[in-house]
Amino acid sequence: MELRNLRAFVEVVRRGGFTEASKIVLTTQSAVSKSVKLLEEELDLKLLDRIGTKSALTAAGEIVFRRAVKMLAERDDLMAELDALRGLRRGSLRVGLPAVGSDALFAPIFSAFRGRYPGIDIQLIEGGSRHLEDALRAGEVEIAGLIQPISPDFDSALVRHDPILAICAADHPLAGQTEVALEDLAEEPFILFDAGFTMHGLLIEACKRHGFTPKVIASSSQISFMLKLAAGGLGITFMPQLIAEMNAHESIGRIGLADRDIAWGMTLAWRRGAFLSRAAEAWLQLAASMGVCAAPADGAVKPPPR
Repeated sequence: MELRNLRAFVEVVRRGGFTEASKIVLTTQSAVSKSVKLLEEELDLKLLDRIGTKSALTAAGEIVFRRAVKMLAERDDLMAELDALRGLRRGSLRVGLPAVGSDALFAPIFSAFRGRYPGIDIQLIEGGSRHLEDALRAGEVEIAGLIQPISPDFDSALVRHDPILAICAADHPLAGQTEVALEDLAEEPFILFDAGFTMHGLLIEACKRHGFTPKVIASSSQISFMLKLAAGGLGITFMPQLIAEMNAHESIGRIGLADRDIAWGMTLAWRRGAFLSRAAEAWLQLAASMGVCAAPADGAVKPPPR
């Protein structure tokens, strides 16, 4: 059973089609289709039920997908362990970072890491926390920036813990207040991050705890767009304090939330029990030495060679 055929099949399932999968595995759509067909022929089972341009997993396909994800993750662990034998003169590091806060929190690490280890190729994946959790479990990335709370499947080091602020138009009646109770916003239209972002679920759950379901008029992954909608008076949006301060403007007002439990906690996370490449260890140690994250627990990460 060839791993490249398994990889093609997994990406077809995860990306929702052959075209998107071909962009991930860097080949043609016809080559991806052929790989899946070869896998089906080898197993003598139909894995995908093709309906027009859509594909759905068969019962056999669900089993193969679940096992294939684990097999590919093991393969990546194997390659990472072999890379460790080569030191840090060459190799690769796969990092997943969220769209929110990465420019401020992680850009300095990229620059410092590149200067210290020029032979290491850094491959970056961006997305919401839920997407990055899936990528971390599947072994597509070794380290990911995840928002708390995180799954017990992962070890982590805290990067930053920020209160979440309500953002409204500068002429909104609430704009002059320093603090507001979440329930006082129950009649306001909300502008939230997309459902793939942890902050979306965090705000929805917080509203339910305070006795109401928010009226969400827009969801987006674009910070600047959300802030412009709020500045235009279309509704209230919510940002971690770091992001709100970076995007301070006279057209918007920033208001603290009375509920201090509504907070944004950024971590660097990795699969619990997985082998970390020397490059990943070096990344975490460098981040800790730069004060970007807390030092990992003793024994979790070995000091990298200099």
